[in-house]
Amino acid sequence: MAEEDYGCFVDWTQMGDMAKSSGTSKLDVKDHVELKKLARQGYWSKNHKLRAQVYQQLIKAIPCRTVTPDAEVYRDLMGDDTGKKALSSIPLPDFVDGSAVPHYCLMADAVTAVHRVISCLEGQFPDISHCPALPAMTALLLHFSANEAQCFEHVSRLLACNEPGQRFVDQTFLAYESSFMTFGDLANKYCPAAHKLIVATAQDVVAVYSDWQRWVLGDLPFSHVARVLDVFLVEGYKVLYRVALALLKFYRKQKAGDGTQQSEGQKQDSAGVKAEIQAFVKTISSYITPDKLLEKAFSIRLFSRKEITLLQLTNEKSLQQKGITVKQKRRTVQLALNPDTFSSAVVSAKEMKDIWSWIPERFALCEPQLLFTTSTHGCSLNRFYAHVEGYEPTLLLIRTCESDVCGAFLSTDWEERKRGGNKLSFFGTGECFIFRLKPEMERYEWVVIRHPELASTIKAQSSEVPAEDEAPPDKQNSDGNRLPVERPATDPSDRLSPFLSARHFHLNSRNTSMFMAGNFDSIIVGGGEGNALYIDSELNHGRTAPCTTFDNPPLCSTESFQVALLEVWGFKDTMASDR
Repeated sequence: MAEEDYGCFVDWTQMGDMAKSSGTSKLDVKDHVELKKLARQGYWSKNHKLRAQVYQQLIKAIPCRTVTPDAEVYRDLMGDDTGKKALSSIPLPDFVDGSAVPHYCLMADAVTAVHRVISCLEGQFPDISHCPALPAMTALLLHFSANEAQCFEHVSRLLACNEPGQRFVDQTFLAYESSFMTFGDLANKYCPAAHKLIVATAQDVVAVYSDWQRWVLGDLPFSHVARVLDVFLVEGYKVLYRVALALLKFYRKQKAGDGTQQSEGQKQDSAGVKAEIQAFVKTISSYITPDKLLEKAFSIRLFSRKEITLLQLTNEKSLQQKGITVKQKRRTVQLALNPDTFSSAVVSAKEMKDIWSWIPERFALCEPQLLFTTSTHGCSLNRFYAHVEGYEPTLLLIRTCESDVCGAFLSTDWEERKRGGNKLSFFGTGECFIFRLKPEMERYEWVVIRHPELASTIKAQSSEVPAEDEAPPDKQNSDGNRLPVERPATDPSDRLSPFLSARHFHLNSRNTSMFMAGNFDSIIVGGGEGNALYIDSELNHGRTAPCTTFDNPPLCSTESFQVALLEVWGFKDTMASDR
């Protein structure tokens, strides 16, 4: 039997040093942990033939649907003569959304082969509705395939993967749309400096992040994306997030190094920022080696497949509630926060936009809705509760008589305080954060985010019953201006911030999860050795101090302050109100 030629589609003149095979020529390891270690080290990256063989081994081990198209199906449908149909006669399907086929050191005729393979995949996977990454993934695997039929089988197995919690390629618009919302959440959490740069320079942050997959699968040079594929086939989808976050970090570093960061308040069209990032990624080999990129990607701590899965499910659920399941024109964050109509006595429109950049991405299509203000509703805690109950999440803004401005993003409905009766008890999730805007702007997140050594994630069990303080009674809410408060008790994806719910972590102290509390005589945000914010029953006097939950300094210039004005804002679902 003739030996398979894994380089028949490769233009070796473009391969440079990668054309020289070196190192080991065989791999006998099957243990997943050892394969993961070797993949990250680039064990098979120096030998083209070995790399192709390892890919074949890894892909054949992917659990798939019972009926998954294989190479024989391709040969039956397309025949063995792969040169009959010209490129122009095989357009790419609409579900790739205009994505072109990256060349990845392939011969010109190989692009035709990619079109043929995708054309056959379209017929065998009629449930695919949106898959912009497919041309890049197919071109990559064709590079390491002996023939088109083998490439077809490999891509088919990636698409047909049915392992719980695992996926390789987004295949619906809902999954694709929620993926860049998830990326925005992860960037906000793991790359705060880079996220701040994008917020400061781009008019539409979400539009910039919508390209995150293309940075990895499409824009990266072949030498770099091949190393990503080494690890991707072993560890799955989370690798794409890690690499994209690393690219964002390197982009910020380059912008800081060349002194081209935008000045304060100066924003450019989002398309310009997207083009800058794309140009940087395409030329990254001038700055960063493939191994350095992976080193940066895997240096992110407390970053798990579980976290991504739960966050993705939450974002998908949010989109479904808004009726966004198929491709449509998407509103921008800036349209949701219209500076011409926004009016607050505590913060400016620009300051509110800065706060908006900190909130979870699934609220990007919501606009701020004033629920309570002491200037109109008076200084009464009872009236405060009457106006804010039933809304989740909410934003608390405070201006003191000393002109300090501070506040908090609060993830959970204030009505949940009633579960403790008259006893003051804490509730909320790790998506809560506190901030100050004056004298200087600073945000303080849950201490576990900044110090992951304080906790370790634990596996959620399907039979898990939430803690008593996390299962509020059901409340019907038919007001279209209110975001529904999700109540199911057993599905962790139903909570507002499942991946940051305290019950998913081993915490060394309850003080690290005291997010918000309220009773008849006060409201409190943050606890443990002090409260980040304490407001009395008359909403007139307050205190601020360091607390364990947010590891913050006092939010005001004096620890005791008098409230000049207090506002609470909700998040109006503009998509729901338009339907």
